[in-house]
Amino acid sequence: MTLLRYNRNFDELGNSSFSTMLDRFFNESVRSTALAQFTPQVDIAETEKHFEIELAVPGLKKEDIKINLEEGKLTISGERKLEKEEKGKNFHARETHYGAFSRSFYLPDTVNPEKIEAQYTDGILHVIVPKDEKKVTKRLIAVK
Repeated sequence: MTLLRYNRNFDELGNSSFSTMLDRFFNESVRSTALAQFTPQVDIAETEKHFEIELAVPGLKKEDIKINLEEGKLTISGERKLEKEEKGKNFHARETHYGAFSRSFYLPDTVNPEKIEAQYTDGILHVIVPKDEKKVTKRLIAVK
């Protein structure tokens, strides 16, 4: 059995010309993409010694990125600005998102906030959050 997604506009398309359908497709696609909010994709990994956070923020300058740590919450924010004015162009698709963004991450108590480092290379922001070795000590407790 195959499930098909219901499209209530399907009947309306049957009464339209192919040209009208194309116009509608491109106009709706461009409009919905332009209104979409810019939210960078994030990868988070953990090793024995640190956490690694990577944000995909191509097109930004490192000066446009702000990293703040307050009460155990690491917040990375910035803005990708649309600076090019494209006169005479009629875009059929525009998938690049622009605007301000903010991503927050709650850090465990076992990190060392004094040694957090960040580097921006090739559109990827790499944030290294080291664990505090004094707080990470593991101990096996025997049950008596």
